[in-house]
Amino acid sequence: MSTLADGREAYAERRWPDAVGQYTAADHDAELPAGDLEQLATSVILTGRGSEGVDILARAHLKYLADCDYTAAARCAVWTGLNLILLGEPARGAGWLARAHRIVEDLPEPCPFEGLLSVPVGLAALYQGDGATAAASFTRAADLGRARGDADSAALGTLGLGQAKVLLGEFDAGLALLDEAMVAVTVGEISPVPAGIIYCAVIETCHLAFDLHRAHEWTRALDRWCDAQQKLVAFSGQCQMHRAELYRLHGAWAEAIDAAKTAQDFAYRGDRMAIYGGFYEQGEIHRLRGDFDAAEACYLHAQETGFPPQPGLALLRLAQGRPEQAQSLLRQAMDGIDPAYRRRMLAARVEIELAAGDAPAARAAVEELAALCAAVDMPLLHALAEQSEAALLFHDGDPAAALVPLRRAWSRWLGLDAPFEAARCRALLARLCAALGDEESARLEREAARAVFAELGAAPALAGLEQPLPAAPDARTAPSRTAAARTTPAPTGHDAQHAADAGPLTARETEVVRLVSAGLSNRTIAAELFISEKTVARHLSNIFTKLGLTSRAAVTAYAYQHGLA
Repeated sequence: MSTLADGREAYAERRWPDAVGQYTAADHDAELPAGDLEQLATSVILTGRGSEGVDILARAHLKYLADCDYTAAARCAVWTGLNLILLGEPARGAGWLARAHRIVEDLPEPCPFEGLLSVPVGLAALYQGDGATAAASFTRAADLGRARGDADSAALGTLGLGQAKVLLGEFDAGLALLDEAMVAVTVGEISPVPAGIIYCAVIETCHLAFDLHRAHEWTRALDRWCDAQQKLVAFSGQCQMHRAELYRLHGAWAEAIDAAKTAQDFAYRGDRMAIYGGFYEQGEIHRLRGDFDAAEACYLHAQETGFPPQPGLALLRLAQGRPEQAQSLLRQAMDGIDPAYRRRMLAARVEIELAAGDAPAARAAVEELAALCAAVDMPLLHALAEQSEAALLFHDGDPAAALVPLRRAWSRWLGLDAPFEAARCRALLARLCAALGDEESARLEREAARAVFAELGAAPALAGLEQPLPAAPDARTAPSRTAAARTTPAPTGHDAQHAADAGPLTARETEVVRLVSAGLSNRTIAAELFISEKTVARHLSNIFTKLGLTSRAAVTAYAYQHGLA
């Protein structure tokens, strides 16, 4: 009996390998009760042995039936079906879900877990891009879960409804629902497997909604959740692939490669959902560095999951000097994908269509980005839209007008701590200034971009800087530098308020001050913010200069004096 008690204790403490060992030993002595079999199955699944865990879930289901606990048998059947679907066995999964439906229909009283049956229906609609059907199914799951006291189905329904609303373009409402679902997870109301599903789905949806702040916050939370559990495999790979994406954006490319490879390792150990992101993110870094063969190999590995590795593969073709192939690949991907993922490809669509010579198609993508900006106020989305607008205006022969959105995009990328994209803006600014006859500004912008590209190891971007700049237009049509500068309006509304609130420090520098005041080392701060230690050091140097300080202790004192600690 002590072995069984030890298994239960290990399960409660999230020591999954210990729970598997103790429960398995107890099961050898005498068949485990149904509830313990279910916990053994969960522990096995979380250590990465999904197929084995599903077989044990099936045993638990049969044991529940033998005990005449039909509501628990129905719940167990639903999770058996869902796990099989996640393992890539939809036919077997559908059979188990049908069994669960039959059990629920035969019950004389309402089943507490009936809401779970609407979750796979909603997921199928979501994957097909049918937001309305998904919303209806997930609403039913959430309503039934709340009405009958099942926290798992209530939280999963809330999550799915939030995802459906983002798919439908209702960003604010959708993101609020994601936060609500996460509350149930963080207060400990949710079972381990649904909790991991919610964490990963929330982060993915935040990226689809261009909400970088939420993506950061929940990725840090998922990181801690995974670390708090002994040798967790399930969801750990997905955590690493999300870390890789953030590292890439923030210019910590070596760290991004490490996280992507760790994601792949977890994927091969059982977290299959990390295969795509692990390889795609590694491919992105190889592409940006100019390692085109390695990038292609990674994208093809990602494609084996059934999802198109876009826009990365199309941008690779563009970098290889094959714009027509890039255009064809991206058009095919965007034509057959749901709106949420399609939106993430719009900026790449502009770049590729312009390179392929189809300005009307690029203009349509720019207009779609602008419409999105009118619906949702996310700095990342605005930066992409403004950068794309500038590229189109320059292509159309209006470099003076292009200066306005491009400078805004550059400012936003700096605020997002995205050095590569900020440098791309400066590279384009160099071309605009040269076209307007301002050779000195063109030289300064080009040198600033070159320094960032060289530090990152972005070989293709560096090579692009060496391309001949456009000749200056006729002096009668070229605005002077002063006149061009006057076309950039002062920040208004949200931008002005953000600038006023920031004081002498940027948002990221303020965040670094808070973390320094908490006693964190540069290495820990880098891990918290998904940036490199070198970037942390650069932020600290800027903080010292702006505030006239010379030590971390002085920064800590400043934080307490100004309410930042």
